[in-house]
Amino acid sequence: MITYIVLVLIMGLVTYVPRMLPMVYLHSMELPHFLQRFLQFVPYAVLASLIFPGILYSVDHIYSAFIGGLVSVVLALSRMNLMIVVLGGIITVFICDQLFF
Repeated sequence: MITYIVLVLIMGLVTYVPRMLPMVYLHSMELPHFLQRFLQFVPYAVLASLIFPGILYSVDHIYSAFIGGLVSVVLALSRMNLMIVVLGGIITVFICDQLFF
């Protein structure tokens, strides 16, 4: 049991240190404007690259998943509530699977 506790503590330290060191030592560093602008878009690109494959392979038919994802994107771009966006995509995938595949 003590081995697991030590293992968890070491894993926590290994995870924490690489995140903490840049914040401590580089907090006063000023980045160029173009680099700041570039880094503003990184979270969106990473999020999209994580979500998109999950959307396409979440159901048996890739076409219904693509249509559901497309409906969710349209709803999100029209500034709908997050719950409506998610439910709209789920209902679209369900209807497409029932009607077409």
